[in-house]
Amino acid sequence: MAAVAALLEDDTARQILLETRTQPMSAETLSDRCGVSPSTIYRRIEDLREHDLVESRTQPDEQGHHYEVFSATLDRIVIDATDEGFAVDVTREESMAGRFTRLVEEM
Repeated sequence: MAAVAALLEDDTARQILLETRTQPMSAETLSDRCGVSPSTIYRRIEDLREHDLVESRTQPDEQGHHYEVFSATLDRIVIDATDEGFAVDVTREESMAGRFTRLVEEM
């Protein structure tokens, strides 16, 4: 969990999570909203994906093209001070696909 805490020190990573919390967004939109290059957005998204904090899906547009949009899966982070140091607890929102997979696996 220390890696998640370190990742959240990055302004762009935090902003991506906040921007995509309520609606999926493309890397281009995130680039505009975060004020950084698309390559920076993609690097941060990969870091966030490594820790299951962001998921992606393909979305068609009206012209029949497809593009990838990203959604935050982060629900809550709690940092507790303990005798051993700090404990980081990350709660993620489960996607519809994840809930379906879990349901099937539990049958």
